[in-house]
Amino acid sequence: MSTPTRALSTAAFLTLLSIAALMGANHVAARLAFDHGVSVSTAVTVRSVSTAVVVGALLLLQHVPVALTPRQRKALPAIGVLIAVQSLCLYSAVARLPVALALLVFNSFPLTTALWARVLYGHRPERTLLLAMPVILLGLLLALDVLGAASGLGAAGQWRQIGMGVAFALGASFTFGLALVLTQHEAGGLDGRLRTFGTMAMVGLLAGSGALATGGFAWPDATAGWWGLALLTLLYGTGITILFTVLPRLGVVGNSAIMNVEPVFALVLAWVVLGQAIAPVQVLGALLVVGAVIWLGTRKK
Repeated sequence: MSTPTRALSTAAFLTLLSIAALMGANHVAARLAFDHGVSVSTAVTVRSVSTAVVVGALLLLQHVPVALTPRQRKALPAIGVLIAVQSLCLYSAVARLPVALALLVFNSFPLTTALWARVLYGHRPERTLLLAMPVILLGLLLALDVLGAASGLGAAGQWRQIGMGVAFALGASFTFGLALVLTQHEAGGLDGRLRTFGTMAMVGLLAGSGALATGGFAWPDATAGWWGLALLTLLYGTGITILFTVLPRLGVVGNSAIMNVEPVFALVLAWVVLGQAIAPVQVLGALLVVGAVIWLGTRKK
């Protein structure tokens, strides 16, 4: 049976747009850090531990009761592992692709969210999602320049260049979609601050362990890298806290789609800050994807 979702209020719509802007800026800052010596595992560890510390302090100051049901105790570690994998995959994609393209592939997660909801909980995707799917896929084909026409590299050369980054971005999409579905169905009743703290603590532990196991942390080798690391930590911590607090209340499967405007913010910022640009046909593809998912997120239910 399908799961109905409520039409978004203006405040909720603006909240989701704000999260998209924060996350888009976070990934531009991450690319700045990566370009100046920071490793993916170091960035994920710093941002996650910092977020966990801040949210943990809020829990203490606001006297939030730490009470988990048996179901939540089982779900929270799984969500933490999924977000850790998603974080490492997405930052790995950002390090290999233009930021906007990495985010565009990742932001197929409304589709993967619906897929996981169908597989795990038997929720049938809505007809509008099925109608939007070919438009989204066409937009991705254009944005990624899969035939190598815009780049002049040809299909084989283009995929040699972008293949690994696309694979990481798709991995991030699938793991994030699963994390969102589990958050809504298994841990939705948990206080958002407590859920964020537990998730970020788990991500920080796993990413830090991974960094130590693969040669240690890699810190910035220039001032710009330190700025990038500081900004990605601030922007991500703010965005993810709002995300895990607000999104489950809005209904994950339908309303998460509105955040797919994130690549547009990233495209502009990456052009201004990093000098990254993509071909006009790729911009057209990006607009197709973004337009389709904004329609999904704002349609009347």
